[in-house]
Amino acid sequence: MALPPDTAAALDRLTLFGVRLGLERMRRLLAALGDPQEGLPLVLVAGTNGKGTVSALLSSFASAARYRTGLYTSPHLETVEERLRLGGEAIGGERLGALLERVLAAGDEALEEPPTYFEALTACALVWFVEEEVELAVLEVGLGGRFDATNATEPALSVITSIDLDHREHLGSTREEVAREKAGVMRSDRPVVVAASDAGVAAVLAEEARRTGARLVPAAERLRVDAVQRFKPFVDPPERRQRIWVREEEGDRRIYETALAGRHQAENLALALVAAQTMAEEGWGRLTQRALTRGSRACRWPGRLEEVPLPDGERLLLDVAHNPGGALALAAALDDLDEPVDLLFGVLADKEVEPMLAALAPRARRLTLTRPSGPRGREAASLLRLAEGEGREVVVAEEPGDALASALRGAEGRIVVGCGSLALVGELRALLHRRYGVPEPAVGMSVGGVETETTYDSGS
Repeated sequence: MALPPDTAAALDRLTLFGVRLGLERMRRLLAALGDPQEGLPLVLVAGTNGKGTVSALLSSFASAARYRTGLYTSPHLETVEERLRLGGEAIGGERLGALLERVLAAGDEALEEPPTYFEALTACALVWFVEEEVELAVLEVGLGGRFDATNATEPALSVITSIDLDHREHLGSTREEVAREKAGVMRSDRPVVVAASDAGVAAVLAEEARRTGARLVPAAERLRVDAVQRFKPFVDPPERRQRIWVREEEGDRRIYETALAGRHQAENLALALVAAQTMAEEGWGRLTQRALTRGSRACRWPGRLEEVPLPDGERLLLDVAHNPGGALALAAALDDLDEPVDLLFGVLADKEVEPMLAALAPRARRLTLTRPSGPRGREAASLLRLAEGEGREVVVAEEPGDALASALRGAEGRIVVGCGSLALVGELRALLHRRYGVPEPAVGMSVGGVETETTYDSGS
């Protein structure tokens, strides 16, 4: 059921309070709610790029292992209910409305002013997971780590994905500064699984692990991607995008299949596998090899090199790459397509657009610039100078609907890649629903876990 209008209005009002980093307010809010986070088994996933995918994979692994699993991610593509999931399925609008009413009442009691949008939804997720008696909750950190609202919890395990420059106004101007903020999710005598990184970032994470007493688990020392077989988009079934060979530290080689496309997703899968194996060592014994294999196949994560074939034969790829690191990963994936593409690009005003377009624009025959709706969208015309290049046609269409129509009309058989902003991808998905009936709304998609097979072998 859709989100009730009064709930939507209440959430809109909370956006006025912006971003407020710090844990004191969140702890007071949770205390007023009975401290739902206490005793809740959970994993906290921080990082710059890939943290949503790693969170979705961990949720899918745990669901495949028949754990009752809660997943909390942000931001959403289309509707806020996507952020809270149980067993891969999104929360109902009425239930979220009831939870938000309780959280806001607790905020009136405990805080001088209402919680922020993110604080309120984080509290809703924690209360819901406790009420639903989840056996494992996977929480994606919103911004940074040290002062993020999700960090008011006590994770049994933390994960830190790749680290890059983003949100400099909050997290710092160097990767080392950003790494120190992300390291705030570490806990004494608890494992923290970290992605491969450059020497400076690795040194900071190692130093913070020593300082906090966390048990550092460098994923690259446990498992590496050995080979990747990529299947052809729009030709092979979308649930079979990659076959990935990984080699474990003992030398064993295992094969996984995933619907997630791109070399960067192979690396995200490897990180999630190490995290799940570490969880198994910590007591989640049903996270067997079979559960990991099944969970890898079952995981879906919309907006990540998502294929949208249209009724008239047009082909659209949607990807939420919204910072330089994400743009580089997308550029590498486009090179692997081995066929010409067009870009439909829009970005938020606070993003570092020059390196993004430097990575992506040279790969396009035609580039359509647009502006994501809302106050943060950057005007498309302001990108024109950065987008122009020899032999490349550039079109400006400020409205995303006009831009989508123009991009599809001018593609001449080429794949159109919609990218640059998560907000834009969500908007394009909603436009496509209305015009063509595809793809499935993100709120209706299960992120995966349990396949149709009804029996489960608890052995390895």
